[in-house]
Amino acid sequence: MILASLLPYRNFLRFWWARVAGTCASQMLMVAVGWQMYDLTHSAWDLGLVGLLQFVPSLALVLLAGDVVDRHHRARIAAGCVAVQALVALVLAAAPALRLGAESSPLAGMSQRGLLLSLSVVLGAVKAFQMPAQQALVPLLVPPADLPRALAFSSGGMQLAIIAGPALGGLLYVAGAATVYASCAALFAVATALFLAVRHPNPPPRERPSMRTLFAGVNYVRGNPVVLGAVSLDLFAVLLGGATALLPMFARDLLHVGPWGLGLLRGAPAVGALTLSLVLARWPIERRAGPKLLWAVALFGLATGVFALSTSLWLSMAALAVSGAADMVSVVVRQSLVQLETPDAMRGRVSAVNSVFIGASNQLGEFESGATAAWLGPVASVLLGGAGSIAVAGLWWRLFPQLARRDRLVSLKG
Repeated sequence: MILASLLPYRNFLRFWWARVAGTCASQMLMVAVGWQMYDLTHSAWDLGLVGLLQFVPSLALVLLAGDVVDRHHRARIAAGCVAVQALVALVLAAAPALRLGAESSPLAGMSQRGLLLSLSVVLGAVKAFQMPAQQALVPLLVPPADLPRALAFSSGGMQLAIIAGPALGGLLYVAGAATVYASCAALFAVATALFLAVRHPNPPPRERPSMRTLFAGVNYVRGNPVVLGAVSLDLFAVLLGGATALLPMFARDLLHVGPWGLGLLRGAPAVGALTLSLVLARWPIERRAGPKLLWAVALFGLATGVFALSTSLWLSMAALAVSGAADMVSVVVRQSLVQLETPDAMRGRVSAVNSVFIGASNQLGEFESGATAAWLGPVASVLLGGAGSIAVAGLWWRLFPQLARRDRLVSLKG
C-alpha cells in the first residue's frame, strides 16, 4: 500500500533506487576505510580524524554548495557527486598496485594512512554538494501532501542500504580491501546512471550571487525557531551520543569479533531505523510532532548508554537498533519541517545549512568520539555521550518552546 501510493511518481522511484545504491556503496566504503585504518594504526585518534577530515570541507563549502544547488539541476549535481565517489573507490582499489609500480605514480611514497586521510577530504567536499542536492530534490518529485510519506519511504530505503552495505562490506573485506572498493565503484556507477535518469524542472533564473543570497539560507534557519531547534537538536544529540567511529574498537577489542561483526554492528542501527520508517510511511506522524521528536532523542541517548556497557554482540546490536529507530523519528520530523517550511527557491541553501548540522553531528561527532576515547577509553566516551544526548533533549525543551509545542508537521503555509 505504501509503495502503491508512490508508484505514480516515477522520478521519485528512480531517485529512491539511486539513493539506495549510492548509500550502500558509501557504507561499504566507510566499513573498509575504518577497518583498514584501525588495522594500520590501532589508533582511536585516527578513526576520529577520518570523520573530522570529511566534515571540514562540508563546513567550508556550505554557502557555495547551497547556492549551486538552487541554481542548477539538482539530480545532475547528485549524479556528479556520486561519480566522483566512484573514482575515489577505484583509486583505493588500485592503490596497492600503483604503489608497487613506477616511481612516477601519483601514489608513490604515500602511506596507506596518508591516502585514506587525503581521500577522506575529497569525500567530504563531494558530500557538501550531494547532501543538499538530494534533500532539496524530493519536494520536486512528489506533491506536498505526500512529502512526509515519501521522506519516510526514502529514509527507509537509505536504512535498508545502511543494513546491507556494512554487512556486505564486512563479508567482502575477507577477500581484501580492494574487493570492497571495486564493488563500491560498481554500485556508485549504477547510482550515477539512475540520478541522470531523474527528470525535474530546472530552477528559475535568480539574481546574481551576492553575500546576501549566499547567506540567505543561514538567515532563514536562524529566523525560524522551529527549524533551528530541530536541526540543532540533531546536531548536539548525535554529536555527543554517536558511537559509529568507535565501532571498530568495540568490535575488535571489547566484543572480540572480526570485520563481519563490525559489519553487523554498523548495520544494526539501520535495522531499527528501517523498521520504524516502514511504520512511519504507513502511519505518518500527524500530531504532537515536537514532543515525539524530543522524547525520541532522549531514547537515543539511553540506548547509546546500554550499548556502551554491553559485553554481548547481540545486546550491543539490539541497543544500536533501538538508537537507530529513535534517530529515525528525528530524521523524518526534521526533514519534513525543513522541506515544508522552506520555499523551493531557497531549499538548496537551507538544505546546505541542514547538511552541515548533519555532517557536524556525524563526521565531527566521529572525531569527538575518537578524541574522547583516546582520553577516557571507548566505554566511558560512549557512556558520557549517551548521557549528554538525554541532557540535550531536556535542555532543548526549554530553549525552543515553539518546537516542543509543535503539533502538526504539515506547514500552515502549505
